[in-house]
Amino acid sequence: MATEHKTKVLILGSGPAGCTAAIYAARASLSPILVHGLQPGGQLTITTDVENYPGFAETIQGPWLMQQMEAQAAHVGTTIIADTIVSVDLSKRPFVAIGDSGDRYVGDTLIIATGAQAKWLGLDSEKQFQGFGVSACATCDGFFFRGKEVAVIGGGNTAVEEALYLTNHATKVTLVHRRDQLRSEKILQQRLFANPKIVVVWDHVADQVLGTAEPPGVTGLRIAHAKTGAKRDLKLDGVFVAIGHTPNTQIFKGQLDMDGEGYLVTRPGTTFTNVPGVFACGDVQDKVYRQAVTAAGTGCMAALDAEKFLAHAALPHAAAAD
Repeated sequence: MATEHKTKVLILGSGPAGCTAAIYAARASLSPILVHGLQPGGQLTITTDVENYPGFAETIQGPWLMQQMEAQAAHVGTTIIADTIVSVDLSKRPFVAIGDSGDRYVGDTLIIATGAQAKWLGLDSEKQFQGFGVSACATCDGFFFRGKEVAVIGGGNTAVEEALYLTNHATKVTLVHRRDQLRSEKILQQRLFANPKIVVVWDHVADQVLGTAEPPGVTGLRIAHAKTGAKRDLKLDGVFVAIGHTPNTQIFKGQLDMDGEGYLVTRPGTTFTNVPGVFACGDVQDKVYRQAVTAAGTGCMAALDAEKFLAHAALPHAAAAD
């Protein structure tokens, strides 16, 4: 039988943004409800070594970090429910969300922390080596490839920026692009072509990630010519897939303002969306930084914004303004 859950603060998403929002909302005695979503713990659950999250001198594991965040949120008073939201009604407050389970979630405010998903090539070998030499985030994982050779797949701004960043760590970066020219901004292309560490392989696509099973690790990349199909192998230590991200915003289309790529638009310097009482944080509204620590920071902001919104809404004069 379907259940109705009511709360002052409903949080969708359980990555760093959602968990941090839950911690701050719970400590403000708002008794938040956090709904896990499709990927409990967010993208960090498919990340192995994490060295750039503040507070840990030694390398930690992404899944462990998210377990700790969720446990902290529960410890301070968050109700955490394993469900996936399939529809929302933001036409009036309180807001209503319906879960895949059939449960109904009613929130006086809504914090959206549903994140974004990296676009992958769809290769079985790519999935096999994710976290063991295959990555979709150079800023997150580039440090692990100090003194090594890597490849970047893609031809847009993201791919060029990733390739340029990786030259800070790798001895050689091979950019593999399926066309004979890049789609990125001209100034980025100029920087790319001027960098002696970067080699561009035109008119090729990734065919198979090569590596060893024990211990798991990438040893190369098999590429195929886009026109002739001829294949050859590149010897390298890591593969970075940089063909973009997709924000998890499908259920909010037509109700919240989004940019051309589907990311939720928030008021500068805040987490306010165009609907009063609805807030967005983390990768669902951030396509620039996409880091666990920045997601956590905006999660904090969302909880504080929601707390202030609720305090204002409770004032006698606020009813007419809502």
